[in-house]
Amino acid sequence: MARLQPVRGTHDLLPDDARRFRHITETFRKIAERYGHQEIATPIFEFTEVFSRSLGETTDVVTKEMYTFEDRSGDSITLRPEYTAGIARAFISNGLQQEVPCKFFGWGPMFRHERPQKGRLRQFHQLDVEILGVGEPQADIEVLALAHDLLTALGLGDKVTLELNSLGDLESRTAYRAKLLEFLERYEADLSEDSRTRMRKNPLRVLDSKDEGDKRIVADAPLLIGHLNASSAAFFAAVQDGLGALGVPHVVNPRIVRGLDYYSHTAFEFTTTALGAQGTVLAGGRYDGLVGELGGPATPGIGWASGIERLAMLVENMPEAPRPVALVPVGDGAEREALKLAHQLRQAGLMIDLGYKGNMGKRMKRADKIKARAAVIVGEDELERGVVALRDLDAGTQSDVPLADLAAVLAALN
Repeated sequence: MARLQPVRGTHDLLPDDARRFRHITETFRKIAERYGHQEIATPIFEFTEVFSRSLGETTDVVTKEMYTFEDRSGDSITLRPEYTAGIARAFISNGLQQEVPCKFFGWGPMFRHERPQKGRLRQFHQLDVEILGVGEPQADIEVLALAHDLLTALGLGDKVTLELNSLGDLESRTAYRAKLLEFLERYEADLSEDSRTRMRKNPLRVLDSKDEGDKRIVADAPLLIGHLNASSAAFFAAVQDGLGALGVPHVVNPRIVRGLDYYSHTAFEFTTTALGAQGTVLAGGRYDGLVGELGGPATPGIGWASGIERLAMLVENMPEAPRPVALVPVGDGAEREALKLAHQLRQAGLMIDLGYKGNMGKRMKRADKIKARAAVIVGEDELERGVVALRDLDAGTQSDVPLADLAAVLAALN
């Protein structure tokens, strides 16, 4: 029988990996709540239309990467490739427009059928932050400050760069689109087949092309930031001024684009050179038209997502794993008392490991293997005297401790 392996593009989160994930998600939770965000969790699958309408029918995610299937009722269902569309759907479904501004955070698995590579999997995990119902630049500043605080708390502040651009409002993008299409038409014969198809429907998507020939062509294309109207320029200036006031460093990258019409104003990426080609660790933007695109009321929104796997590859200073206390019963008569003692100490909030079998030597070897902080030796003679032998495995010392004092003594161990 062939050795069982996980499906390509998926992996097991073993205890060390899970601990890294927990450190990231717990740090994220604390900081998001500090900013007044509330936790939300949406289903990992939705009706396909939720993603096809929000991500765009011609995007690679929709046409090539989504895990879509027909369920037993004949409905087209898709495993979520990202979080924002599901949160926007939940906002509409639950009538939350009456409660704006809505500030959410969440995290969980996403699914995309793409070529697995370093930091990119077919089942991956994302942190997500959204603000719905705020059209002012203060929301943009706040989500960027939250992201900066998170990355700093994870020890990544000096490893990432915030790159910022403005997509302007619809008027600005419409004027720019005409200029961009005029430019692309001059090189249409040299563009890739995908870009020739996309340029008529949405020329901004050509700017995102991964084709090397396309990249050389669009390097000379006009920039959207040069076609902002006065109100869009003022919005972008306000965002940058707010970041400056908060001490959040950034650079302007006029080549950050989002190809769908519901995106507007701020688009951003936190990038790093520490992951090779896959340099984006957190990205987002303002999507004032998304809720309306999904059939809800016109509602401004802004948010970001960050891949936990990529963050885990970057985080170096992980907190040490908590160390248990090993209970070591000596003699058959001590087994039952050790079982009761382990239960009492766990109820007192202590991490206790009680081996299931073996003599004292084998159990002490296990204590070393699990890096126990101390061993509590429970012998029949000691029990008769109302004490246990406490061995400090770091200091190499041993002393008798009254049973009544044991929980307090163990809690005081560093």
